[in-house]
Amino acid sequence: MSIFSYHLVKTSYYKAFRILVFSPQPKNISGLIHIECMSFMTLGSKVLSPARFFSRKIIVFAQWKSEEDLLNYLENDGFGKVLSKGWHTRLKFLRQWGEFEGFKIPMENDELNDPSAPVVAVTIARMKLFQVPRFIHWGRPVERLVRDHPGSTLSLASIKLPRTVSTFSVWKSQKEMTDMVHGHSSVPQPERHIKAMKERKRKDFHIEFTTLRFKSLSEHGEWDGRKNIIPIIKVNK
Repeated sequence: MSIFSYHLVKTSYYKAFRILVFSPQPKNISGLIHIECMSFMTLGSKVLSPARFFSRKIIVFAQWKSEEDLLNYLENDGFGKVLSKGWHTRLKFLRQWGEFEGFKIPMENDELNDPSAPVVAVTIARMKLFQVPRFIHWGRPVERLVRDHPGSTLSLASIKLPRTVSTFSVWKSQKEMTDMVHGHSSVPQPERHIKAMKERKRKDFHIEFTTLRFKSLSEHGEWDGRKNIIPIIKVNK
């Protein structure tokens, strides 16, 4: 069974630049199906902030044929050893909306029957360059909604110029995430996500776009001094 992994690591600006320019290629790495290497971006940051375009914080989202392939990469590859110094979570696929080339998404969706179970959400898109101003206008309110939502334990974005953008969020419960999506959260302006989705449906911002939902299998390392970012599934006795 394939697994996904999501990595956060802080390195030098020089190494970060090299990683973005010379990203690993699946054909050269045993068991790697697809990989996206991006630069960290603070959700809700100013449009012209340097933090929106390049950072020494690197984000990697990848799919592997097996967990053993991921472990081998982290232990034996040069870039893998860099990633092993940061934080990552290993993910089991649950659901997909939309499409994105490169990843081999399972044909069958899975479900978490418990609405109180924690979930991880990843969005990734290739932008239509002339639609970037519209995307920023409608997207920044959603960024702030997710960033400030009490149901999220970690939320961030990433970018790889010229057109790849992505978000990552960890949710205390599946219900809190779906309430946010449908505008039912008890927060100011809860409808921000719905409005942006209606605008995307009216005129798409993207060449390709997908939202992926996962169950975290494990969590490793720390990020900005934090551990145990993924909530533990509660077991009813």
